[in-house]
Amino acid sequence: MQVKHLLKDMTLEEKAALLSGADFMGTNPIARLGIPALCMADGPHGLRKQLKDADNGSGRSEPATAFPTASMTACGWNPANMEKMGSAIADECRAANVHVLLGPGVNIKRNPRCGRNFEYYSEDPLLSGAVGAAFTRGVQGKGVGVSVKHFAANNAENYRFMGESVVDERTLREIYLRSFEKVVRDSKPLTMMCAYNKIDGEYCSENKRLLTDILRGEWGFDGIVMTDWGAARDRAAGVAAGLDLEMPGDTDYCRATIIDSVKDGSLSMEAVDTAAERMLTLIERCYAETGTDQVDFDAHHELAAEIAGDCAVLMKNDGMLPLSDKEDMLVVGELFEKMRYQGSGSSLITPTKLVTPKDAFDTHGVAYAYAAGYRENTEETDETLLSQAVRAANGKDTVLFFGGLTDFEECEGFDRPDMKLAENQLSLIAALADTGKKI
Repeated sequence: MQVKHLLKDMTLEEKAALLSGADFMGTNPIARLGIPALCMADGPHGLRKQLKDADNGSGRSEPATAFPTASMTACGWNPANMEKMGSAIADECRAANVHVLLGPGVNIKRNPRCGRNFEYYSEDPLLSGAVGAAFTRGVQGKGVGVSVKHFAANNAENYRFMGESVVDERTLREIYLRSFEKVVRDSKPLTMMCAYNKIDGEYCSENKRLLTDILRGEWGFDGIVMTDWGAARDRAAGVAAGLDLEMPGDTDYCRATIIDSVKDGSLSMEAVDTAAERMLTLIERCYAETGTDQVDFDAHHELAAEIAGDCAVLMKNDGMLPLSDKEDMLVVGELFEKMRYQGSGSSLITPTKLVTPKDAFDTHGVAYAYAAGYRENTEETDETLLSQAVRAANGKDTVLFFGGLTDFEECEGFDRPDMKLAENQLSLIAALADTGKKI
């Protein structure tokens, strides 16, 4: 592509179209000039390219490898594995005609109750930046762009469209911006996704200090800034501040706002040209005729398991582990057979292969009895299931309990009200503890 020549040949209307998404996950092509559309897809821990007839956001998606979530991969402190993971996901992107992957998420975990913490690496900016940069290198090394998100100080799901982060300068620089800065300086991401919230009174999508002065002026970022889905407020003010692409779909109003603002002089043509040139450069960098690549999904599944094993952390062992095959064991908890393998929301993928703990136990010939004890799709205690589990435990040496958060406690779109497990799991644990068995 001859970016400069194309820019000169484009009309104002075509430039405004280029700065707006065409649909939920694609950009506008400019057919007259042979400018193709880019396809984007979630997500940070596995490709989620939604099917054409799926609803926008978190509907059904094409099968892809389920890699461990960021909340787990950061526990490995292993940038090399993150680069391998990014490279594998990029292979799947290329096969699926995806040009930009919406990740990694390097937001700081300010509050442990944030509903989207499974997508974020850490409360430590150095760790988040290091593994995010490695993931970025892996993805972009295969010619697929990333979108580092959510820029910036976006640390809660409740009221995320209208929230405001009031942050002093030192805290902003040393905590909330540091991980983004490291990814930009170390791995040169092709895109950055601005967040919904305000920072000190100004929405991120219109924040010139954030998008231009710091990101481009200080850190040397030379890619595009796109909105999180629905984060655009004043479209003309956004372009002037350094926001290039509005996502998701095209809106006549926002496109008209750019055109009318140029015509009345409130938005400079220079600002529109700068944004349009960045978009053309992005297309030049990551557009490729894809879809013919072959993916070894079995190898990717094995890589996901290898990374998960590397990241597993044993918090405490008071002599109960390792378990012995001579123990008469009862497994309790419906998550044993209905495993929650990723968080819920826009990044929830359709796995090509899913091995539950039950599958693994059966494959490896582990001897066990099983009692569900609770239902994973509700928080209410089922007294019948609880009683069955307690009775089953009385004749066993060891109880192996499978518990954890479900979509009721942790999901994109809302924050957790507390740090507790579901009541049905807590009451079951208490009842099992009363048996005096090793748990």
